[in-house]
Amino acid sequence: MTTSPFVVDGISVIIGLGNPGPKFSMTRHNIGFLFLEYLAKTFHASWRTVGNTEIATIRLQDKEILLVKPQTFMNSSGDVWPILAKKGIKSSQVLVVHDELEKKFGTHQVRLGGSARGHNGLRSLITRCGEEFWRLRLGIDRPADKNTVPDYVLNRFPKAEEDQLTAFFERVALQEKLI
Repeated sequence: MTTSPFVVDGISVIIGLGNPGPKFSMTRHNIGFLFLEYLAKTFHASWRTVGNTEIATIRLQDKEILLVKPQTFMNSSGDVWPILAKKGIKSSQVLVVHDELEKKFGTHQVRLGGSARGHNGLRSLITRCGEEFWRLRLGIDRPADKNTVPDYVLNRFPKAEEDQLTAFFERVALQEKLI
C-alpha cells in the first residue's frame, strides 16, 4: 500500500530505527533494524561501525545505497544525521524504516514527510533534518490499552509473528522494489 509515488532510485540511504543491543533485538520497536538486516543478508552486505552507527552498503538498480542502523537509543536516532549530512545526503534521499502502531502486523505504507505521530525516533530525526524524508511504516498493531504501548513495543514479537517476519520483509521489499 503506497500513498505517495515512491521511487527507489531517488534513495541514497535507508535508515532502520531500533534500539541497540541483544536485549532489544527481536522487539517490535526494532522492526526497522530487522528489515535492514534482512536487506543486508539478501545482498550479502557486511556491517561496519562508524561512530555511533552501523553501516552496510548494497547495490540496488546499479546504485550504491547505504543501510544505516543508529546505535543510539530510539529517542536519539537523529544523532546519525551529521554523518549523512557530511556525505552530502539530503533528507529527500532518505528512507526511514520504522514500526507503526496504527497498522496491522504484516501491512506497510510508504509516505513522504509528515509529523512524528508520537514516534520518538521519527521526532529525533525530524528535529535534525526536517520532515521531508520517506518513511516505510511497518505495521506492528496497537495494544488495546494505550497505557501499555511502551511495554508493548519493547516486548518480543510473539512466536507466530516472528515466524512471519522474513516473508513479510520479502513481500515489502519486492513491492517497493528494494530487492
